[in-house]
Amino acid sequence: MDRFDEINAFAAVADARSFTQGARRLGVSGAQVSKLVARLENRLGARLLNRTTRDVSLTDTGRAYLERARILLEDFESLEGSVRDQTGPKGLLKISAPMSFGASQLTPALLDFAMAYPEVALDVSSTDRMVNLVEEGFDVGVRIGTLADSSLIARRLAAVRLVTCASPDYLERFGAPLTPQDLAGHDAVIDTNAADPTVWRFRADNDSHDVRVRGRLRFAGADACVAAARIGLGVTRTPAFAAAEDLRAGRLVPLLCAFEPEMIYIHAVYPHARHLAAKVRVFVDFLAQRYAGEPAWHQGWGAHGPS
Repeated sequence: MDRFDEINAFAAVADARSFTQGARRLGVSGAQVSKLVARLENRLGARLLNRTTRDVSLTDTGRAYLERARILLEDFESLEGSVRDQTGPKGLLKISAPMSFGASQLTPALLDFAMAYPEVALDVSSTDRMVNLVEEGFDVGVRIGTLADSSLIARRLAAVRLVTCASPDYLERFGAPLTPQDLAGHDAVIDTNAADPTVWRFRADNDSHDVRVRGRLRFAGADACVAAARIGLGVTRTPAFAAAEDLRAGRLVPLLCAFEPEMIYIHAVYPHARHLAAKVRVFVDFLAQRYAGEPAWHQGWGAHGPS
């Protein structure tokens, strides 16, 4: 068992490239992890990690050792997981979710999940930062848009329209844009979380239209952009789930619907493992069922506004 602890500590440090982060993943002190890795290197008579004041990296020997060690760790986790799962999903489930979607849509689903699975404890982190699930010790993440990390397993949950919208008051004062190019004469409320926030892409008849927008208000989050548009401070483009209630109530009006860009998608993502823990499996299945069919955020406000 001591040898397993040493290997587990080494793998955690190697994945996180940090003794501090590796210790945090394991829930132990940095000193304990450092001692375990040093003991492993002494026993093997080989240096597995290069240490500097800023970084930790694998030696060639460490890289080869880690590749074989992962097989042992995964087999051990699979063995224990198969026994745990016989009694149903339980234990701590660490979830990373985007802030705007988490606040407006995911929280009710999480509460229903907690009611349905009382043996599962939830630790939910809401952030619009791109989280490294493996390094930061998350079991599952909810992500919106393009998935860049191919090492994660992804399951599509739902589609999301990107809606360009403004308040009735703003449109009465400045008029509605009839084409994407008309946005050059409007004040945009810009969400800086987008990959290229000042370029809005539209589509019509299989042609794309890229428009560079300008505005004095920029926010790192859809909720703030919607709030600004709601009180007449400009035109914004936002995922439908962030604006759905205002669109239904008429506080915002959808614009340029004939030019809407392609859908973006919500995925549940989780690290690859030979044995998928029951708590992860039932959570992903729960979300897939929850968001099956036409999403609620597309309903009740119509598909067409001024165009």
